[in-house]
Amino acid sequence: MVKRVKLSFAPGLEVEFVDRDKAIQQVLEWSERGTRFPIVVYGPEGCGKSAWLRQAAEVSRERGYEVFYIHPLDKLVYAEVSIPSIKEAFLELARKAIAENALSRIAWALFDFVRDLLKVRKARVAIIADDVFQAIGLRYAATYVKGLLNMIEYPQYSYENIVIIVATSEGVSKAEIGRHRWAWIMPMWNMSKEGFEQLYKLLPDPKPSFEEVWRLTGGNPGMLAKLYQVRWDIDKAIKNIITSKKTRCIHSFA
Repeated sequence: MVKRVKLSFAPGLEVEFVDRDKAIQQVLEWSERGTRFPIVVYGPEGCGKSAWLRQAAEVSRERGYEVFYIHPLDKLVYAEVSIPSIKEAFLELARKAIAENALSRIAWALFDFVRDLLKVRKARVAIIADDVFQAIGLRYAATYVKGLLNMIEYPQYSYENIVIIVATSEGVSKAEIGRHRWAWIMPMWNMSKEGFEQLYKLLPDPKPSFEEVWRLTGGNPGMLAKLYQVRWDIDKAIKNIITSKKTRCIHSFA
């Protein structure tokens, strides 16, 4: 039985990870044999990639893996490793990088810390990286994936098993990575209707009917969270999305 992680759905509300049974089973299979290539998970914004990655980190931890989890853009870093000095050094580097707004430093540091860990002991290692390509710059996406592949194929120190999962919402990074045979690109879409209903039932009343929410969101948990945060005001949710998209466009040309 896999432990389901608690996730922050909205301010003041945590929910348990639901659905994605097949995706969790896939992680369990990887934990048994490792990943021959880095797994690059691609899907639309808000479809649940980040939640699944958090669950993947927990599954890996339960299976005895040394886990490095990073989500630089959200300034989230998690390390469950058996060598205290390595764990503390990695988290300290992450704290400094976040304070200095040097988020790409966290992503690149993973290579050094995994090497340091394997130098001490032959281990099972899981690297879970969320939206890392935006942190390092999309032009470096393929280079980063090649570095991850080299970690699998040509490690400086031997390992027992290794699992590497990276997620992105960026079409540009997917296209760039897809030009090479350095990764296995795995799509992830919105939740199934049955799974989405499980999530819907975790939200407190009052709320619109499930069919109305399903029609409005198409099973996208990110959109569901936006609707919940504006107390189911559809017009306000749409306005917030448009404003967010405009802000991102401005930033991309800054």
